[in-house]
Amino acid sequence: MESPKPGRGWLLRLVIAFSFTQGAVSMARPAVSYRALALGADARAVGVIAGVYALLPLFAAVPLGRRTDHGRCAPLLPVGVALIATGCVFSGTAGSLPAMAAWSGVMGLGHLSFVIGAQSIVARQSAPDEQDRNFGHFTIGASLGQLIGPVAAGLVVSEQDGAMGRTSAAALFVAAALAAFSVSSLWRIERRPSGAAATPAAKAATRKVPVRSILTTRGVAAGMVISLAVLSATDILTAYLPVVGEQRGISPTVVGGLLSLRAAATVACRLAITPMIRLMGRTVLMAVSCLGAALLCAGIALPVPAWVLGVLLAGLGFCLGVGQPLSMTTVVQAAPEGARSTALALRLTGNRLGQVAAPASAGVLAGLAGTAAPFVMLGGLLLVSAAIAVRPVGRRLPQGPPQGPPEGRGRPATAADVPASRTGGTARGGGAVAGGAVAGGAGTGGTETEATGADGTTVDRTGADGTKADRSGPA
Repeated sequence: MESPKPGRGWLLRLVIAFSFTQGAVSMARPAVSYRALALGADARAVGVIAGVYALLPLFAAVPLGRRTDHGRCAPLLPVGVALIATGCVFSGTAGSLPAMAAWSGVMGLGHLSFVIGAQSIVARQSAPDEQDRNFGHFTIGASLGQLIGPVAAGLVVSEQDGAMGRTSAAALFVAAALAAFSVSSLWRIERRPSGAAATPAAKAATRKVPVRSILTTRGVAAGMVISLAVLSATDILTAYLPVVGEQRGISPTVVGGLLSLRAAATVACRLAITPMIRLMGRTVLMAVSCLGAALLCAGIALPVPAWVLGVLLAGLGFCLGVGQPLSMTTVVQAAPEGARSTALALRLTGNRLGQVAAPASAGVLAGLAGTAAPFVMLGGLLLVSAAIAVRPVGRRLPQGPPQGPPEGRGRPATAADVPASRTGGTARGGGAVAGGAVAGGAGTGGTETEATGADGTTVDRTGADGTKADRSGPA
């Protein structure tokens, strides 16, 4: 017996929990930067600490995805919350830059655990035609957290009278409490399928799809690159806008407000994502948003006043709001059955690789050419992702009827190419020749029919009596 179709209460509770979790991380990350500055870090050291945040998740993502493909997703959520809270608390008490980097890595591992579990729940419990909408609403939780977190950090952190070390530690303690509060929404998030409904999913999960096969599926790598570019832009903005504010005389409160303005624009984008997809299509929307974000990132590198910076960040937030939910849908729909959580984990691995490489590269560039250079680098990365959105990388796995001509005659296969049965019956039905076999047609009287596949090989199919099915072409 199939379980009844669920409502959307689980999604609302997941969005609320993600808002608190992401709010904690978004508050902790600029607080970590400010605390590192108070401990004597320069721009390069801030970039290294931001990169370590993604280092542990870089190695843990795929094993966690494999585990989720073979079991439940919900247990990862409280584990992630516990690691985030622990990382925040010990970052606030750390007295050296290496210790701060280590606990920042623990925080990143917790965030990864939560996100893999949450994204897998959305993918597993959403119908294909609901995935764009549900992933869009799910990522609203991230945007709300990114809206609240930086403002809270800016209000708590103060640099007056040399108090930034103490106040940044206080901000990290508040972030830990915020993360812990998200547990209150983590109930009845994941449905437990009935025995009959669980059997096909369990059988699919036992087939371990190689990572290379997942990566070479058309759409998966493209979704990963777009997600990497968008997240790298968000990450470097969060880590380096405090440094830009310090150099341009912008207070932490204003910097927090600017980061929250960007997040508010992202929320607005994700609320409007469904009508934008209907208007433009997913491919065009991703390409245009990446191109716009590239130009706006380059604009941030200019020495503009704070109000112009706010306008640029609002536009950038709107453009960046498209990439994450649509890249999730792209990866989920392209991934093989039974490997969707692994594909999402590979996407997060790409994200974390970007979070390791991009801040480290940004730190080197900032040390050599000033704090404007990382934003120019981001503009170039987003331009590349816009080109990839138009022409996805990877190979397309065979799906549906091939478009090649039968027997090399230069015309598409039709039902007329299916000859009469060898036992004297006639072939009927509008079936197409698919993957070297007749699909949709049936021989009368349960007799065998013969067809020629796209590769020029002969295919024998049985009728309704199920007596024989022989394929001489490749599987």
